Amino acid sequence: MSEKCTSDCSTCGKDCGDRKGPGSFQVAPNPNSHVKKVIGVISGKGGVGKSTVTAELAVAFRRQGLQVGIMDADITGPSIPKAFGLTEMAVGTGQGLYPVKTKTGIDVMSMNLLLEDATDPVVWRGPVIAGAVKQFWSDVIWEYEDVLLVDMPPGTGDVPLTVFQSLPIDGIIIVTSPQDLVTLIVEKAAKMAKMMNVPVLGIVENYSYLECPDCGKRIAVFGESKIDAVANDFDMKVLGKLPLNPKVAALMDAGAIEDIDDADLRLDGAVVAANVSSSAERMV
Repeated sequence: MSEKCTSDCSTCGKDCGDRKGPGSFQVAPNPNSHVKKVIGVISGKGGVGKSTVTAELAVAFRRQGLQVGIMDADITGPSIPKAFGLTEMAVGTGQGLYPVKTKTGIDVMSMNLLLEDATDPVVWRGPVIAGAVKQFWSDVIWEYEDVLLVDMPPGTGDVPLTVFQSLPIDGIIIVTSPQDLVTLIVEKAAKMAKMMNVPVLGIVENYSYLECPDCGKRIAVFGESKIDAVANDFDMKVLGKLPLNPKVAALMDAGAIEDIDDADLRLDGAVVAANVSSSAERMV
């Protein structure tokens, strides 16, 4: 995509890889945005730690020197601001709305950054929520992002569908857990991605094991990992197996996920970027 691209293909004669047909539902980005790649982070069900993985991915990419943004598309249950300790409200100008920067320079936009009280519930119906997600793309100024991570709510409902249709998604990362339900979870997410013609960049297994602090033995609290077999069945890459880690949970609760040690991060930004780049032609 050219830096001068307006995303209005009806006024352009170029036959580029980003050209959208007349039936496209894609929404034009803010004219002041410059986003290279958009990665969706999804799960087939709730409670697998998807937002934690999104936050860790952002930290991992940032430590590789990339400019990173997070669009918190979980409108009714946002948790990204809490993970990064963000309490200030987002501000805007006539040109658009600016994301709030974390202490290491990660750009974040979330519904909780627009509420006077972060505990106020967002009691909206699906179409209004979908509209808010579109505005996080069209109205927010994502100035210079190498990678924009979109943290989606679980399942295959309104918001994931809106993100797939409205944003130029380069690929998705599926977050799951080591339970018998894992195959069904991954299959649902993978089938939705295939329906929307979006590549699956890889799988992250969260809660993979618990490491004994005394002897170092790995305990399979939720059963033995099945992720390698599932990844093989669906021709996907395993990007990481993350343990149950009380230190990570404490950092998330304290709004200090950026203080995580490399040894606890377990997601190497360079390795993830390399795996991702081999799965999608347009990835970083």
